[in-house]
This record gives sequence, C-alpha cells and structure tokens, in this order.
Amino acid sequence: MITLHKHGSGNPIGVDASVDRLPIAPYFLFKDSVTAVIAVLIVMALVSFAPNWLGHSDNYVEANALVTPSSIVPE
Repeated sequence: MITLHKHGSGNPIGVDASVDRLPIAPYFLFKDSVTAVIAVLIVMALVSFAPNWLGHSDNYVEANALVTPSSIVPE
C-alpha cells in the first residue's frame, strides 16, 4: 500500500519516465485541433461542391402517390 500511494497505481516500481513525456497543451491540443479543422473543411467542401455524391438515385424520381416504389416488395 505504501508503494501504491507513493508512486501511484500506474507506476508501482517507481521508474521515472518523465523524460519521454510530452506536455498535453501545446502538442496534442494543436494536433487534435488541426485534425478537426481538416475534417470540417472536407465535409464543407463535399457538401458545397458535390452534394450528390452521398445521395441516392431514388431521391430524383418524381413522386407519384398511385404507384408503389419498386424497392417495396412483399416477402
């Protein structure tokens, strides 16, 4: 219990590995924010310049209440 309280549960031997650690604020926050901005730009470009790429061809069929769509079939 003394070792657990002294060194923490993630480091029971007490090895000092603070040399290999990176601070979270400048590195990981910048990396994550750049990734989020790139993802948002890709989605915005897709929606703005090619909105039909994710669409379905059935969306362009003129609606007719008297005809059942061909995709609806009995089992």
